Amino acid sequence: MAIEKSLPGQKGVNWSNIAVGAIMNMFEVTTLGQPLEVLKTQMAANRSQSMFQAVQTVWSRGGVLGFYQGLIPWAWIEASTKGAVLLFTASEVESKVVGLGMSPGAAGLIGGMTGGVAQAYATMGFCTCMKTAEITRHKQAASGVKPPSTWVVFMDIYRREGVKGINKGVNAVAVRQMTNWGSRMGFARLAETSIKKFKGKGENDKLTALEKIASSSIGGALATWNQPIEVVRVEMQSMAKSANLDPKRPQKATILSTLQYVYRENGLKGLYRGVTPRIGLGIWQTVCMVSFADYVKIWMKGT
Repeated sequence: MAIEKSLPGQKGVNWSNIAVGAIMNMFEVTTLGQPLEVLKTQMAANRSQSMFQAVQTVWSRGGVLGFYQGLIPWAWIEASTKGAVLLFTASEVESKVVGLGMSPGAAGLIGGMTGGVAQAYATMGFCTCMKTAEITRHKQAASGVKPPSTWVVFMDIYRREGVKGINKGVNAVAVRQMTNWGSRMGFARLAETSIKKFKGKGENDKLTALEKIASSSIGGALATWNQPIEVVRVEMQSMAKSANLDPKRPQKATILSTLQYVYRENGLKGLYRGVTPRIGLGIWQTVCMVSFADYVKIWMKGT
């Protein structure tokens, strides 16, 4: 991850990364992040739909506002907390790893993986579950059942399954986030190193804004190799089970049983449904949390 690292051996913790992470993740999700998330989830949950059909379905829920379904409160709660945890944890881990003499790519990989796991278990479980329930509950309407409000869904899941139900699919979220941010930060750092070599720059020379954005874009795009994990996560958290729309779905869904179910029903292609909008989402998230975050931290340091 292109972060401002502490000097090797430097003591203390850079607490400002918590604020930077929260600010940048709120910016990311409120702009392009949530529309791409909604479209990606729509396609992953309805694997027979083309992208055009998915766009039409989302648009039918309220036009432009349909693409921001689940933004308030769940996406905002999730973004403000997960961004803080991610940037803080990844920054500290990467700084320590670089101090041990590891390459930028390896340091980005380890920092990203650690930050991804930390944010998943610390903040993302119930928010991601509720966002997915909010986006996918239209399946109930399609079957003639009037979908309940978000808070009714929340309380119903809590009464039936407790905290475990609200955090349904959190292990899949953790695997996704670990591979997401490990790949994004690792690939982004490798891309930065490659661009410096191609441009004839030294290790300590700075990249231009466009070069940093290009590095982040490469990292975000290549990190979508784990799309099957995302499809499994969406399926595990989908409202289809509570609406009893598919009796063939595993009643006690695990990552493995859900993966087998999706493959059995939709084949290998089904495991990669929604990868196109996710490439856009991955690029935008990495640009925000890597390139843009660097400039915010420099600005905060100078104020």
